[in-house]
Amino acid sequence: MTDQKASSELRVAIAGLGSIGTKVAAALDQGIEGLSLSAVAVRDPAKHQAFINGLRRSPKILPLDRLGDAADIVVECAPSSQLRAIVEPAVKRGRAAVVVSIGGLLDNFDLVDLARANGGRIIVPTGALIGLDAVNAAAVGTIHSVKMVTRKPIDGLKGAPFIVQNSIDIDNLREPLKLFEGSAREAAKGFPANVNVAVALSLAGIGPDRTRMQVWADPTVTRNVHRVEVEADSARFSMSIENIPSENPKTGLITALSVIALLRKQRATLCVGT
Repeated sequence: MTDQKASSELRVAIAGLGSIGTKVAAALDQGIEGLSLSAVAVRDPAKHQAFINGLRRSPKILPLDRLGDAADIVVECAPSSQLRAIVEPAVKRGRAAVVVSIGGLLDNFDLVDLARANGGRIIVPTGALIGLDAVNAAAVGTIHSVKMVTRKPIDGLKGAPFIVQNSIDIDNLREPLKLFEGSAREAAKGFPANVNVAVALSLAGIGPDRTRMQVWADPTVTRNVHRVEVEADSARFSMSIENIPSENPKTGLITALSVIALLRKQRATLCVGT
C-alpha cells in the first residue's frame, strides 16, 4: 500500500468485539474500498488477542476515549450502557460515530448537539430492519402514523428490564404473549437490547413518542420478526423481515452486515439508496 493511498483512506475504529464488532473488523481487514481498520477498544484484551492476531493488519488496542485520536469513524458495537463513553469523545474531536445501540441514544440525545457544535456526525445504520430509505423519503412529506410489531423467540428476550421488573415468566410459554404496547421511547427503556430497530425507525420517521410499538414473546418463531406499517401523504406501505439470530440471540445476523454496508458507502464510487 502506498503512503498516498494510506493517507487518503478513512481510518475506522471499533468499540467492542462481540458478535457485531468481530464481523465488522474482519470485513475491514479483508478490504473495504477507501477504509482501513486502525484501532479497537475491548474490555478484556487477552480474551480477543487471538482474533486480533489473526487479522492481516493488527489494529491498535486503545481505551474508549482515545479511539477518536486514531480514527475518522468510530463504530460503537458495545452494550448501550457504554454508548456515551464511546460517542462523546469521538464527536468532540469532530469524528463520525456509527451507533448500533441506537436505543441508548434517546437518553443521550445531547450528543447530537455536541456533534453539531464540533463538526462531528452520528450515523445510524439500518440494522435489522428494512425500508428506512422509504421512511426517510416519506418524512420529507408528511407521515401520519408508524406502527411496528416485533416478535422474538424466548431466548432473545430473557433478561429484558421490562420482563424482570414486571416478574413475567416467559420460560414456559406455549403460545405468543404480547409483552408490551406503547411508544418506541418506552419500548427502548424496557427492551434496550431488543428494539434498536424501533428507535432507528422512529428517528427516520415521526419520532420516538409517536411511533407505536408492540413486543411479543413468541415460542412459535425461531427468527426475530419485525413488521412495520406506515401511512403517509406520499404512500402507504408495509414491511416485514425475519432475521436469523446471531450467536447472541438478542442480535440478528443482518445487523453486522448492515454496519458493513454502511461503511462501504462512505467511500464507494457507486452508492445505491438514500
